This record gives sequence, structure tokens and C-alpha cells, in this order.
Amino acid sequence: MTFTQAILEALESLNGNKMRSGLTVLGIVIGVAAVIAMLAVGNGAQESITGSISSIGTNLLFVFSGSQDGPPGGPGSGRSGNNDRPLTLGDADAISDPFAAPSVELVAPVIQGNGVLTFSGENTSTTISGVTPTYFPVRNMELAEGEPINEEHLLGRMSVVILGPETAIALFGHADGVVGETIRIEGQPFRVIGVLVAKGGGAFGSEDDSAYIPFTTAQARLIKRSSRDQVDVIFVQATTAESVPQAAEEISNIIRTRHRTPIGYDDFTVFTQQDFLSTFETITGVLTIFLGGIAGISLLVGGIGIMNIMLVSVTERTREIGLRKALGARKRDILLQFLTESSLLSLIGGIIGILFGWFIAFVVGRVAIATGNNFVPVVGTDAIILSTSFSAIIGLFFGIYPASRAANLEPVEALRYE
Repeated sequence: MTFTQAILEALESLNGNKMRSGLTVLGIVIGVAAVIAMLAVGNGAQESITGSISSIGTNLLFVFSGSQDGPPGGPGSGRSGNNDRPLTLGDADAISDPFAAPSVELVAPVIQGNGVLTFSGENTSTTISGVTPTYFPVRNMELAEGEPINEEHLLGRMSVVILGPETAIALFGHADGVVGETIRIEGQPFRVIGVLVAKGGGAFGSEDDSAYIPFTTAQARLIKRSSRDQVDVIFVQATTAESVPQAAEEISNIIRTRHRTPIGYDDFTVFTQQDFLSTFETITGVLTIFLGGIAGISLLVGGIGIMNIMLVSVTERTREIGLRKALGARKRDILLQFLTESSLLSLIGGIIGILFGWFIAFVVGRVAIATGNNFVPVVGTDAIILSTSFSAIIGLFFGIYPASRAANLEPVEALRYE
């Protein structure tokens, strides 16, 4: 029996039991579609997160108080110990010295807190950041309207605020035409001088739901710290993406000298964009594998369905098998016939499943866009190849036992089977 003959006979046999064949194929369709859709969602989540981080800039560094290494509760414990010094404006000024840190372009110290913003009966709770004029170029932020915070605002401790678009919408119902309005932050009046361009989620939550006021104003009136010059985080922009490692080393040396930390223990942490990207890529990679594994279980169930149907088919066609053998069919011909049938069931289900999985991913993407989320599922060729290969292997694997059982039937016993 040639391979072409085996395919034609398999199609004829499957066509003779349309309902049964269709239900068997459905199991594979659901399995393949689930794998495609789940991997697409996982890949889309990974690209969305890494894209948001990368959009900030590849030459950005973050300096936090507290270290990731060291004994619990002491210097370098991942949280500030009793002897740890907080980051200060003096640290930021030292980092901005071009002679001490030639790889550093801009430095932006920040203090942060939460507060309630109100306007004409509407209120919203959001993150309030005290920033300097360098903050917006360092963080690669643009204004949709208005003006940025400048040195005059800092020197005069002026009551001005720049709003994220989500915060503006929560207060005014729209994000445009709000410059010049007066809102209250924790009961104190602030004039809106600008609204940011929407950017979506970032490494520290949504940057669109935020409010930015002059650093000196935050220090004096809204965000209190143990010392007057204490800051929560220092954002640093390196001169180029290639100079980031050198900038990190220069920053570390400067703060170690200023804080006089013991050798081997730092009371601060310097993160780079690559650190965040690596962390999130690891998390989303595990999530994608987990989702794919769950979807793969449905493929396994579909394969068991193929084996079950093929066993029923062998039982129903016992006399036919006996007749074929009596007429000269070889064992390998019978084996090829039933393996071809199981493989065709799996292949047809795989093709339909790929199309169905792509459709599900497309629908998820449209729903995400409709709800305002910057998330697009990505159907990769790796997912298509993986699911197709897996479905083909399952068709062969679960078809081997029924096929070998049919091939090993004795012709005389098969012909006598009722």
C-alpha cells in the first residue's frame, strides 16, 4: 500500500463517520487553540511590559536607599538598617559633578507620597512626586499642553502642579484645556500648569495616574521626611546606553565615599533598565510557560480522545481487517492505514486550531484596545510550530497502540468476529 492510497482510504473511512470524526477533531482543535491563545497572551504581556520599560530610555538608572545584599536588618539587607544613611540632595549633587561622574548626563532627585486631589466636588487619590526641572527629560516625559516645572517654581516654592492624563480625566472629565485651573491637594490650592502625554503603565505603576509638584514645595508643605534634604529615589541619565555600566560604577563609588559604608556592604542600590527588563522578562517567561503548560493538558486530552476513537474503530472494523489480511494485506499496510487515520485527525484539528487560536488572540487584543489597555497578544511562529508539532506527535503516539492492535489481529479470528 502506498502512502497516497493510505491517505485516500483514511479520508474515506473518516468521511463515513462524520459525527464521530468531527467530535474527535474538536478535542485537538480546542487544545491547539488554547496553546496558541495562551502563548499569544503571554508573549503580548511580555512585550507590553518590556516595551513600557524600554520607552523610558535605555540609559536610565535608578538609585534607591537600602541594598539587596547583606544580613537581615543590617546594612545591605534590602531595607534600611538603623545605621543606614538615606539618600540626600547632597548625594544627587555629588553624582551630577561631571568630574566625579563623567558618564552621567542628568540627575533628578525625587520625593514621593500619596494624596487626595479635589476639584469642584470631584476627588481622586494618586501618587504625588516632588521633582526638579531635570525630572521630565530624565524620565523621557513629554507635555501634551502647558509648561514644565522650572527653577523659578523651585526657588519660589510655588503651588503649581503637572497632572498625568488619567488624573486630569478623573478630576475634570477630560485631559485637555485644564491648564490654568486651580485644584486642591490635601486641601491646599495648586494651579495646573501642564498635562503629560499618556504613556501607560511603567516599572512603578501607571505614570498616567500621577501628579508632579516642585521639589521644594513638596518638602515644605506636603511630604515630610526625617531630614530636610532626604530624597526617596534618584533618577540618573547616562550619557549613552553603552556608558550605563560605567555610570553605575561611578555612582556607587560616590555614594560609598559619602556614606562611608563598611567594605562589602552598601546602604543603597543602583538599578538599570536592563535589570528591570531581565526581571520582568523572567517573570513573564515563566508565566507564558505556565499558561502554555495548562493549555497543553487539553491537547493531551484530545490525544486520548483520538486513541479512544481509534480503538473503537479497530473493534468495529475487525472483520474488514481480517478480510484485508486474507486478501494479502501485510501487517505494515494495516499499521500504516490506522496511523494515517489518527494522524489526519490530529493534522486537521491542528490546522483548524491554529486559525481558531489566532482568532481568539485577535478578539482579546480588540477587547484590550477597547478598554484602553496597551496590550496586543502576539501569535509567534514558535507557538504555531510548537502546537502543530505537538498535535502531530500526539496523533502518532496515541494512534500507535490501536494501529498495532489492528495489525496484530489473526485473519481467521478477525473473519469470525461478530
